[in-house]
Amino acid sequence: MDFSTGRFPNNQSSTGQGPVPYITDLRTEVIDNTLFYSTRWTSRNMQFALMSVPVDTETGLDVHYASDQFFYIEKGEALIIMGPCYDCLDIQSHVYEGYGIIIPAGIWHNVINISNSDLKMCTIFAPAFSSYNTVYRTKEEWFEHYELHDISFPQL
Repeated sequence: MDFSTGRFPNNQSSTGQGPVPYITDLRTEVIDNTLFYSTRWTSRNMQFALMSVPVDTETGLDVHYASDQFFYIEKGEALIIMGPCYDCLDIQSHVYEGYGIIIPAGIWHNVINISNSDLKMCTIFAPAFSSYNTVYRTKEEWFEHYELHDISFPQL
């Protein structure tokens, strides 16, 4: 995004809600979400999105060089792996309902659903990572249309 204009590449209109507050029943919204990734609120400084990761799948190994990220697990269990480089994933943790994970910019990470139901979580990027109103129904769509990312994704 061009932070001086608030516009995203490819003629997408704006950062979205900007200074408009967002109030929600977070638990209900996260649990009811069936989309892999769906932004709910976006400004130039931060973005809030919902994620639903199907059984026996993962978010996919990636890194965000310009955004810190926060995950909150509302339902399910996961193994999160992280590290400073693609071949240095030396941080691993079993996380479940109620856990929060902070991932600084530049840290490779992957969230692997190890529960017997969809993993329901929300995420915050600071600054915003995707365009306003971005929706990906599946992980494959997420990686196919990955925005504002300056790397290629290795296959695990």
